[in-house]
Amino acid sequence: MRGSAGKTKKNSLKRRMDALDIRERDLEEKFIRAAKAGGQNVNKVSSCVYLKHLPTGIEVKCQKSRYQARNRFLARRILADKIEAFLLAKQAEAKKQREKIRRQKRRRSADSKEKMLRDKKRRAAKKRTRAYRPSVDEFDI
Repeated sequence: MRGSAGKTKKNSLKRRMDALDIRERDLEEKFIRAAKAGGQNVNKVSSCVYLKHLPTGIEVKCQKSRYQARNRFLARRILADKIEAFLLAKQAEAKKQREKIRRQKRRRSADSKEKMLRDKKRRAAKKRTRAYRPSVDEFDI
């Protein structure tokens, strides 16, 4: 990444990481050898970047480029994408839970209450017919 375009991308990523509350001190970064074809460069240089975001435990490994600096940038971008997806899923789950509680607290309409009571009476009548009631004749000894 050269020139002003590279700085713009880096600044954009920095702002995004700040917005997602991703701090550099929360990242564990390692440089390892890439595990792909690439000849002498891959065998000699640790250009693959491994990142782990400690608070969430999300891990990223990037070896798209042959340059370590570019892989560091790309790994951070991928990590930001994953954390953003994780946070959105968490928010969606919380919203779903709030909606469920709201529905549970809502009062039943008069029609649904009437229907529920009708069904209860019908079920009770069915169970009453099943009950075993010995007749008086059975106790004649």
